[in-house]
Amino acid sequence: MTPSPPLLSLRDELPPDTESTPLLNDSTTPVPAALNHEEVYQRFSPAQKRMLVALVSASGVLPLFVSGTFIPSIPQIAKDLKSTGPIVSLAVSVSIFAASLGGLTGSSYSTFYGRRPVYLVTVPLLICGSVGVALSINIQQLMIFRFIQALGASPGMSVGAGVLGDIYKLEERGGAMGVFFAAILVGATLAPLAGGAAAHYASWRILQFSLGVFGLISFIFTLFFLPETSHPGSRGIEKQAASGKPLPQWRPVILNPLSPLWMLRSPNLFFVSLSGYLVLLTNYVLLIPIAYTIGVRYGIANEAIIGACFLPSGVGHLIGAPLAGRMSDKIVARSRAKRGGVWYPEDRLKATLAGALFFVPVSVLVSGLLTEYMNSKVGLSLNLFFLFLNGMGVDIVLSPSSAYFVDLMHSRSAEAMAANNGFRAMIQSLTITAILPMVNTYGVVVTNTIAAVLGWVAFVMIWTTIRYGSQLRAVVDVGFSTADSN
Repeated sequence: MTPSPPLLSLRDELPPDTESTPLLNDSTTPVPAALNHEEVYQRFSPAQKRMLVALVSASGVLPLFVSGTFIPSIPQIAKDLKSTGPIVSLAVSVSIFAASLGGLTGSSYSTFYGRRPVYLVTVPLLICGSVGVALSINIQQLMIFRFIQALGASPGMSVGAGVLGDIYKLEERGGAMGVFFAAILVGATLAPLAGGAAAHYASWRILQFSLGVFGLISFIFTLFFLPETSHPGSRGIEKQAASGKPLPQWRPVILNPLSPLWMLRSPNLFFVSLSGYLVLLTNYVLLIPIAYTIGVRYGIANEAIIGACFLPSGVGHLIGAPLAGRMSDKIVARSRAKRGGVWYPEDRLKATLAGALFFVPVSVLVSGLLTEYMNSKVGLSLNLFFLFLNGMGVDIVLSPSSAYFVDLMHSRSAEAMAANNGFRAMIQSLTITAILPMVNTYGVVVTNTIAAVLGWVAFVMIWTTIRYGSQLRAVVDVGFSTADSN
């Protein structure tokens, strides 16, 4: 496969390397549109933008906190509901599937009605689901209310990313996305510790009630302080009203929640999404069975201490996300300036390469070997270090990859993020149920080695997307944005 010309061009001749085959500005765009493009990002002051980042980050904490608090509690929940760890862990898959469906649905309706209405409709589902989980008396009830809980929490990630795409322009977006991911991953860092501490010192049920209270607080702040951020005239309801088509009076419009997944027929988006899944899978391989791998190997039975073992991975997330976001912004700005203003979208993905090649696969591989062969405090300490390395590597890949989705599909940024997250979540809901049984059957070394190999496959897919981005985009155009629309 050899490089080919870009989809759009401002120049007649460019050097024949990948850095000179970008998705270029449309030379036919009139000057007034360019001015409007700048003005649309000036609707909110820097202080207002920071407030909006804080608000959507608080909502973004919810899905990660819902999932993160549950995993350390699995042994106690299994005992309380007279079940087994592998059966209770199915609730993780149920919640991931629900999060996928909820994210896709929420993003589709946020494109039509706007960001704010989606938050106001879905957060109450989280509140009801959390109370239901807390009151569950059997596995069936647990599964049903976990589904509702995750469904209500799920739009926090995709719609939150859409809000950032609404208020930050191209050269600022990676840094904003990095801050967003870092902020919401505070929840991922604290959730396992909170879940373990609640299970050991109080009850996992009390924690679930607490999630409902947190959801209520989030709802109140959203109701009073979150404005609509969609670009004027961009919402489906505005376009339909302008066209004279009638809207239903007694119900919302019916949208296909799976339609955003059709974007993934683009090889670029599919490769980046699939590579994100493979990278994130290594994190699940390390964390989901942690009570049965690191916990058993090093004699840790206290749920609070098991929860504390998640902290290094969370700290890695906190460092990796903003670091990669800022680095990707610098790469985009530097590469674009080098070409005289020409934009090649895949430049942003260069910030992911170190994480995909080294941090992610090496950390999961070495952790498996340490758990199997080093039964000492040194082994535990090294394991925690590689959990940190994995957490940092995962977000070095995921943060720029998410910004890449928003860049490339800016007019449908929330849907693009939902397609990305939803596709990954659907596969995860099917595959992570096999992690604990695989560890029990084949051992931690075999399981982690397979995860490491899949991590290297992710690197190859990202490299291919960077190297042949223009050719892959030319295969099918799913409505890619240009520099003028970013």
